[in-house]
Amino acid sequence: MFSQFFKKLSLTQQVLLMILLFISFFATFFFFYLSNNIDNMIANQMYTTMSSRQQPIVSLLKSNLLGAGDAYDAIYKALSSDNIQTNCIVSKDSKSNEMQITILNPDNAGNVDQSLYHYLIDQSTTMVAKDDEDMQGMISNQGIQYYYRLQQVQTANGVIVLVSFMDDAYPQSIRNTLVESTVYGTILAFCIFIIIMMIWVFSIIRPLNQIKSYIAQVKQGKEVELHLNRDDEIGEVAKELVNMKDELQKQEKVKEEMIHNISHDLKTPIATIKSYSESIKDGVYPYGTLEKSIDVILDNANRLEAKVHNLLYLNRIEYLITSDAEGVVTNMKEVVEEVVLNSAVIRPEIRIITDVEEVFFDGLLESWRVCIENIMENAFRYAKSYIQITVRENDLQISNDGPKMPEDRIDALFRPYEKGEGGRFGLGLSIVSRVVKANKYHVKGFNTEDGVCFRIYRDVPKPKKKPNDRKGWRDNKAHENKKEQESKDNKEDLT
Repeated sequence: MFSQFFKKLSLTQQVLLMILLFISFFATFFFFYLSNNIDNMIANQMYTTMSSRQQPIVSLLKSNLLGAGDAYDAIYKALSSDNIQTNCIVSKDSKSNEMQITILNPDNAGNVDQSLYHYLIDQSTTMVAKDDEDMQGMISNQGIQYYYRLQQVQTANGVIVLVSFMDDAYPQSIRNTLVESTVYGTILAFCIFIIIMMIWVFSIIRPLNQIKSYIAQVKQGKEVELHLNRDDEIGEVAKELVNMKDELQKQEKVKEEMIHNISHDLKTPIATIKSYSESIKDGVYPYGTLEKSIDVILDNANRLEAKVHNLLYLNRIEYLITSDAEGVVTNMKEVVEEVVLNSAVIRPEIRIITDVEEVFFDGLLESWRVCIENIMENAFRYAKSYIQITVRENDLQISNDGPKMPEDRIDALFRPYEKGEGGRFGLGLSIVSRVVKANKYHVKGFNTEDGVCFRIYRDVPKPKKKPNDRKGWRDNKAHENKKEQESKDNKEDLT
């Protein structure tokens, strides 16, 4: 559902939605994860700070100054500058045998509720009973959060507990500093990221809008140019669109020229048929006799039918092949022999050389017959002395000794309405291309040493495993022969 909704948005809306999701993720991450980690880090830092500040007191306590008259004065002077934490000593009263607490720096204690001291005494008693060396934690008292640390000290007069605590004023200031620096730094980085992202997005949206406008104007038939100074994928798309437009214009021009030529060619037989028919109707026989005049009409009607047949066949060929040719194969030797027999009378002076094996191609016989007829018709049009036909497994070649093709025309041979020098409609080779591709073969034309060759072939997959028996050996040998033949063909292609 979300992906469908996301795809319906424009690029700008998608970017804004991504920014909103990123902000939501950042807020969730900060308040539920980062904030908790900051609190833990600050707590650990406070315990470390209190421990380091307790060490001078521990040293004084262990030096037996507690028994001296000026022991507390010495400790107080040592701690008088401590305005962060309050330090106390919890010890057992010799008279009442109860635990009592003595504040070493009362000026820093402030208005601390007595319940806090009772809690610290209880914690100290528990720690001594468990014989723990230290204890630390947090407690909320009168709405104020306190950090405390207890450390057991062995003195000459017995065990005492050094207690240190502080309210959350100092940790909160550190926390605010950390949070503000983190938030501000993150916001700054986020703003820079958003600015860069928006610049990048608009650098994509603007050329896309140009391409959209270009396509819309081309669709309206306007002469418009597209210039994008980009070498990325968008620039490549723009170049391909321009090339496509130029190619379409070229094809449209060729198509218009072809239609003009077809109209001209159709006009002649139609005019002949019409004039001869009118003459016969009036009792006049232009060719002397009724039979000869009607033969002229029939000849022109056959020419007209052949031209119309080519046009209709070009439009119907893919439908006919895809709907009827599933699983059908054709004996190419029979097709070639039939076409050669029927076409030999076109130019009797041209020698037809055949080297044909009995192989089968996928596809309908009729479509392959039309395909070879069109190539042969093209070959008869240009051949000087011979046409050679070679058929092997998945490979058919028809060559002649006519003039070589211009290199810039080879790629355009099989396009519809492309008419070569001496050609008539530009449909014959396009029909060949459609038949070949529909049956999953390839076709190409190339120059040879003494003329031109058209090749229809299919890529043969390599065998997956080596043969183990005699039959496998024969198959492998046949495969090697094919590879040798393909190597020869490639050499011919290069020449």
